[in-house]
Amino acid sequence: QPAPRCGDKIYNPLEQCCYNDAIVSLSETRQCGPPCTFWPCFELCCLDSFGLTNDFVVKLKVQGVNSQCHSSPISSKCERRRFP
Repeated sequence: QPAPRCGDKIYNPLEQCCYNDAIVSLSETRQCGPPCTFWPCFELCCLDSFGLTNDFVVKLKVQGVNSQCHSSPISSKCERRRFP
């Protein structure tokens, strides 16, 4: 099998993934809105505009599928703290 590529670079899928045309470590996290983080190799950061506020949700990437926000299962909600 050909080695996986990210743009014009080859990466090791046991240690890395391709995220936004950049090679990142499987253990790397990124911000998903102000309140939480996500693993870009395994999750998607999605805007949840169904409620009255625009909160973010973290959704799971489905193995072997081009995962998208509208069809992936929710991993966690990144709700902002609400103060009275």
